[in-house]
Amino acid sequence: MRGFIERKLRKQARTRMSVFGLADGDGGMQHMLIDSLRFALERSECLDGFWSNLDAGDDGTLGIANSARPFMVAARFSHKPQSTLAVVAGEDAAVSFARSLSAYLGEDKVLRFPERADLPFDKKHADLATVARRMEAAHALQTGRQVVVVASARALLRTLPPVNANASTPLSFVCGQELADMPGAQAAGIQDFDDLIHALESRGFSNTGELDGPGPFCTRVGTVDVYPGNLSFPVRLDFFGDELDEIRRIVPPTGQTISSLQNVDIYPVVEFSCSKSGLARARKKLAAQAGSNPALRSVSEHLENAEGGLRFEGSDVLLPYLYDKPVTLGAYLRRDALSVLIEPRSLFDDMMHASEELEAKAKGTNIALEGLFCPAPQVSFGECQRATYVSIMRVGGNVDVELPVKRVEAAGHPDKLFGRLRTLVDDGYTVVFSAPNRRSRADMMLAFVDHGLPIQEWLDAEENPDDTDGQKKRRLRRGVVNVVDVDIPLGMIIPKAKLGMVSVSDTQGASTARPSRHIDITEITFPYKPGDYVVHAQHGIAHFKELVRREIDGTARDYLLLEYAEGDKLFVPVEQLDRVTRYVGPEGSTPRCTRLNTADWSRAMKKASAATKKLAFDLVDVYARRASAQGYAFGPDTPAQIEMEEAFPYRETPDQLAAIADVKADMRSAKPMDRLVCGDVGFGKTEVALRAAFAATQDKKQVMVLCPTTILAQQHFTNFKDRFESFGVTVEVLSRFRTPQQQAAALKGFADGSVDVLVGTHRLLSRDVNPHDLGLVIIDEEQRFGVGHKEQMKNLRESIDVLTLSATPIPRTMQMSLSGVRDMSLILTPPDDRRPVEVHVGEWDPDVVSAAIRRELARGGQVYYVSNRVRSIEEAVRRVQAAAGEARVGVAHGQMDKDSLEKVMEEFSAGQLDVLVATTIIESGIDNPHTNTLIIEDSQRLGLAQMYQLKGRVGRGSTQAYAFFMFPEHVNLTEEAQARLTALDEHTDLGSGMRIAMRDLEIRGAGSLMGAEQSGNMSAVGFDLFAQMLGAAVNATREGDLKAAEGLPPALSDITVNLPGRTYLSEEYVPEADERVLWYRKIASAATVGAVEDIYNDLAGKRPDMPQEAQNLFEKARIKAFANEHHIKTVSVVAGKLVVEPIDIPRDKMVPMRRAGGRYLSDKRKLQLPLKYFRLTEKDNLFGPVAKFLREMHGEE
Repeated sequence: MRGFIERKLRKQARTRMSVFGLADGDGGMQHMLIDSLRFALERSECLDGFWSNLDAGDDGTLGIANSARPFMVAARFSHKPQSTLAVVAGEDAAVSFARSLSAYLGEDKVLRFPERADLPFDKKHADLATVARRMEAAHALQTGRQVVVVASARALLRTLPPVNANASTPLSFVCGQELADMPGAQAAGIQDFDDLIHALESRGFSNTGELDGPGPFCTRVGTVDVYPGNLSFPVRLDFFGDELDEIRRIVPPTGQTISSLQNVDIYPVVEFSCSKSGLARARKKLAAQAGSNPALRSVSEHLENAEGGLRFEGSDVLLPYLYDKPVTLGAYLRRDALSVLIEPRSLFDDMMHASEELEAKAKGTNIALEGLFCPAPQVSFGECQRATYVSIMRVGGNVDVELPVKRVEAAGHPDKLFGRLRTLVDDGYTVVFSAPNRRSRADMMLAFVDHGLPIQEWLDAEENPDDTDGQKKRRLRRGVVNVVDVDIPLGMIIPKAKLGMVSVSDTQGASTARPSRHIDITEITFPYKPGDYVVHAQHGIAHFKELVRREIDGTARDYLLLEYAEGDKLFVPVEQLDRVTRYVGPEGSTPRCTRLNTADWSRAMKKASAATKKLAFDLVDVYARRASAQGYAFGPDTPAQIEMEEAFPYRETPDQLAAIADVKADMRSAKPMDRLVCGDVGFGKTEVALRAAFAATQDKKQVMVLCPTTILAQQHFTNFKDRFESFGVTVEVLSRFRTPQQQAAALKGFADGSVDVLVGTHRLLSRDVNPHDLGLVIIDEEQRFGVGHKEQMKNLRESIDVLTLSATPIPRTMQMSLSGVRDMSLILTPPDDRRPVEVHVGEWDPDVVSAAIRRELARGGQVYYVSNRVRSIEEAVRRVQAAAGEARVGVAHGQMDKDSLEKVMEEFSAGQLDVLVATTIIESGIDNPHTNTLIIEDSQRLGLAQMYQLKGRVGRGSTQAYAFFMFPEHVNLTEEAQARLTALDEHTDLGSGMRIAMRDLEIRGAGSLMGAEQSGNMSAVGFDLFAQMLGAAVNATREGDLKAAEGLPPALSDITVNLPGRTYLSEEYVPEADERVLWYRKIASAATVGAVEDIYNDLAGKRPDMPQEAQNLFEKARIKAFANEHHIKTVSVVAGKLVVEPIDIPRDKMVPMRRAGGRYLSDKRKLQLPLKYFRLTEKDNLFGPVAKFLREMHGEE
């Protein structure tokens, strides 16, 4: 089969013909695909209640997720092509909606009615291309053209001339026709060449002689060159007398012909008619008010001088003077048209916000909004039938059909994609896989064949012209993967229609070449051990007493003994540890245990669930605004990019490569990037940022690098400059180390585009920083910026790519990433030769300090000595000199003038100083490979994340580094300070940044995490469970599936795997109870077979000679992970029979099973198979045979 596919692909490469007989990218195929997809919807009858109302001429309402609405509007248009106005909230959302519609219907079927950025009362020039597109959209609706016009609600506020004024009518030109015979020539008063000139002027065109953009025209003998606003190029009209001989597309400066055209429509570039009679009426009306109103006087003066063309600043003020009753776009819709309203409540909000902005801008201009803009409540959506699309989460009772939509969720490991497609194919879905790129299409088809997926190869077959419409619609087959070369903007699964659409972009990260790593649940949740308070998702808060082993019916395994209120006990099998989390509340105080078998816990869960739903709406709103915003799609790697990356002197770690691939994939997408890269200090986050910044400059975009401190800004400036300079990329820095003249030059260069990368502190957020063309913002250590700065950064995120770097992320940032609202890459693997820093925590001791400094000096290194009080820093210097008199000591703190500070830092970097006595100014990003000893006095005053960052300033190479965290003698440490210092002592491994962030949250309390409003709900169920529930609520909100948000978040322990045998980690094999709990948690949370293998290899590497009961535990985990990947809910042995459900059994496998007495209930997809089939009894080890059997049933053995 594979060889056959390869031959077909070779043939395809030669012919490059699609199934529809059209070359790749032809709009015809798009139309065909939507017809076939629409047929799948019709066949399922899932939209009957909605579409039958519309077919009958009535209004209809559909409850559906936001992501699926463009597809539904396209499908409806395919079902009944009619003049359609689709209104969405927000201009960016309208751009995105139109782009998605075009992908389904083809660009010729979708028009935009854009909002105008200029206002009648400001000095900004109108964008004539925008005006022409608005006129084209209005004319299309007026004439009933079968297209979809997409507009934002705010764009409808601006009024237009009455429909009967015909102000939007284009000048239509056809080769070979006389001017007087052209369509609409009579209405435009065109009889000859001179009339044509006047018609162009009355539609806003200027006879300037220069075609420098939309709006001008110039004439020569028998020739008119004109730049229409509705086209992206100028055209030349060549006349022979009054007959149009030829229409040519030209290059403006040279007049060189690019191609010939058969016909062209030229739409007006003003939004009103300029007839002489209309102008006379307007002059008369204006004269009455111009005397007392200086703004109108200026317009009146312009009008007196206007005979032909009329285009001057503020000319749009004339609209209410030219027409008695201006209208909004809805008035242009005919009775047989369709008005599509996307979330009416949001539309009204959009218009109200825009109205408030307009009122503020109009204040003091002496120009009334009346007649120029329509009040929001009076905006018309047309006197025709309406199709309303609302969120399932928000509907009242007036919805015709609810249609839940699921996300594809195929990104990550390749098996995820193949598993998802296998499930859809096996369930009889119509599955479409979209891969517009020929090479990726070929790769994916071969991969599908290798994984045994049936595919329908559409791409070689030529369309049969004799096919009926019915045959064309039925081209998509059920139960196979239909591969198409049309771009599907966003994959989705519609269960009621049994329709699954998957796009290559949904699989980003699913390529086998991408390094992938399972995110360990123990890295991103709180650890717990016997003695801690924990939360069981089903039963509530309890005290974790101990791990106990029990044997029931020949099955021995470990349980967590949880003690609830009033002494009640609960034994929780270790397989269900994914349902148990550490309790961390707002104040870190002791919680009240739940009473078992009462309504206490269900009440707490209900309140928390309601809170997470509300919070999820807010988070999804942020996500939706980002998803609908139009960002910039960067291009692929250039040769310069590859050369720059190859100059990196170290070997990248797998995590680093994965993070780089994630960032580049985000940048190449049109959706603005908002990615958090979490990596420990010195694990290579800066290299990820360098490569992203360089990629942006290759597309002539500018980059801002935002740092929390001046010193870190200086260091980044040096790094970026060193790496980029030889490639002609200009890097500058704004910091107090630069003179005012240097800073002014950097700002000027950034404004005119000659500076590509600008590095700086929050100074970059000032008003005088005006980039020429900003494409990427890199934020280093975001947690160090204040609330006001973060708000400014948040506003950036909606339209510009943002990359955030952090070693110890603030938990809110982390939770947004974990709930999917923000993308996250983890760099948890250290560089090859890195050693953990050796940590010493204790009282300040001059002998220890002396020995530490002298040991470092003896091996030619340097020392950081941190004393965080500027007023007593000189005393610290004296203490250092007393401890090591031979050391050369320097001082650095934030209150020094820039020259002194720069001089000290340079001397230290050059090795002219041995010890740098400094405040925590050194915390952010100072890289000095020779400094490998850190001594901090008064460490009890510092925060945990701060101390961790300081520790990261040493040990950045292969040399063993030392960190001494000291506190004064005879000082009583607070409980918090003790906890912080203990945490540092415990978390000494490489890559502890995430755990430190969690521990810091635990010590400080999680109260302010989600704001005061959520504090009580979180304390009732604990932070981790609240976070899980929030993640589930976010998914449910996105998919518009109310029921999915009810109850507990889904967990692996919902899958039952109950086989007899001994499955535990013995005390002899893993002696420490804390460590056993940690391994049990990792195993219980392993969702894929690959993840189980990773944990198995990790444990076997650390503790070889694994006993049989531990081997059984892993075999059982493999079965559960396999069941999870293949949507199996139960694998159990009951009364001598193996019970598996749901499962599909191939027919050829049933015969031997029936002989052994097996039964298969096809309606329930349930198998009951006596153990004699395996020639085994319940006393034998069943784990291996059962795992092998499941793989065979899924064709994987």
